Amino acid sequence: MIVLGLTGSIGMGKTTTARMFADEGALVWNADEAVHRLYAEGGAAVGPVGEAFPGVVVDGAVDRIRLAGALGQDEAAFRRLEAIVHPLVMQGRLEDLVEAERRGVRLAVLDIPLLFETGGDATVDAVVVVTADPDVQAKRVLARPGMTRERFEAVLARQTPDVEKRRRADFIVDTGHGLEAARARVREIVGTVLAPAWTSPRRGVSPGDEPIQ
Repeated sequence: MIVLGLTGSIGMGKTTTARMFADEGALVWNADEAVHRLYAEGGAAVGPVGEAFPGVVVDGAVDRIRLAGALGQDEAAFRRLEAIVHPLVMQGRLEDLVEAERRGVRLAVLDIPLLFETGGDATVDAVVVVTADPDVQAKRVLARPGMTRERFEAVLARQTPDVEKRRRADFIVDTGHGLEAARARVREIVGTVLAPAWTSPRRGVSPGDEPIQ
């Protein structure tokens, strides 16, 4: 099974691009959805997050608004949270990939906003970065309800810069040229990585020759 990491900064069109990969037959695993499951009632993160940040658990689930208030702009608090959540997310991702491979899935796409920041790029066969011009990005983000320039800048400060993401990418999807151009690029990428002769630029072997570890 071939595993692609899909990432991109806020407002670049990553969610839309992930749907395009799904339309091409890929299994898409979403990191944000995994975190939501961990925060939900009965989720594995509820207990440890509640202990680390008293008052953020309501009715047996992590209240994301209260958690955001507890974190504020405290980098140490963010690191404490990441130390709790990231290992749980990675464990769940591995279990899901093993099950997908067992079912015979040929292509899995990991939709992970912080792929580079968490070292997830070291675990995939290739990285796809979704990008757009800064003006397009800002227009998209600032049109979101409740979004301010200050919040936008705060999110960007926690993400690897787009120029660095593109430098480290194996494939790039530019969503600034319209949906059809982006869809054509996704289709091209899928065709490339599913070709029998394709070799992972990160593992240096044919991905189909190696089981998920």
